[in-house]
Amino acid sequence: MFASMKSIPVLALVFAFVCVACASDDGKTPKPFTPPTGHPKMNTTSEVATLGGGCFWCIEAVFQLLEGVQKVESGYTGGMVVNPNYKQVSAGNTGHAEVVQVTFDPSVTSFDEVLQVFFASHDPTTLNRQGNDVGTQYRSAIFYSTPEQKAVAEAYIRQLDSNKTWTKPVVTEISPRTTFYKAEDYHQDYYNQNGSQPYCAFVVRPKVEKFMKQFGDKAKKPTK
Repeated sequence: MFASMKSIPVLALVFAFVCVACASDDGKTPKPFTPPTGHPKMNTTSEVATLGGGCFWCIEAVFQLLEGVQKVESGYTGGMVVNPNYKQVSAGNTGHAEVVQVTFDPSVTSFDEVLQVFFASHDPTTLNRQGNDVGTQYRSAIFYSTPEQKAVAEAYIRQLDSNKTWTKPVVTEISPRTTFYKAEDYHQDYYNQNGSQPYCAFVVRPKVEKFMKQFGDKAKKPTK
């Protein structure tokens, strides 16, 4: 098993980034979800999406940029340990995944669009791995909050596979959301607070730049 990139020395990280960037960031933009006839629409002012796509620092940084997103929290879910901490989850034996809990306004950005950004921000075809971050804690996962979210997620994955968006099938887990445990304070808003840290510079920043290139029209407008 490979060590997490977050624990590799700086010089090794520079070399590893080249390999990881090629392996996990292929530049693909999944096509928007095409709703089937009778696709349900959420009639709320706030909706929550809980998503796992590798290191939560990466996914958090991307979703903080998306228009309509009201809040993004990094945390853990999907496992059996109560009140887990980062050290326990990183060891890979809690069953939990590193996730972000995204609160958004569905009248501005739909759950469909949230999933499009999600699938573009990581490789959903690698089982329990994103780059050098290996283990079930880094699995691709959608923890749905409602039957409608489950239906959309399942239909979208069928569409991605049917369109052969990737050469391999999508292995993203779809499970009901259970208890969400917010991660330690130092994990929150991590990229904005630690942008010069090697992992942020070499792994997170390219994902942020990719989002702006592919979804710049959906990005939040700068505040004056």
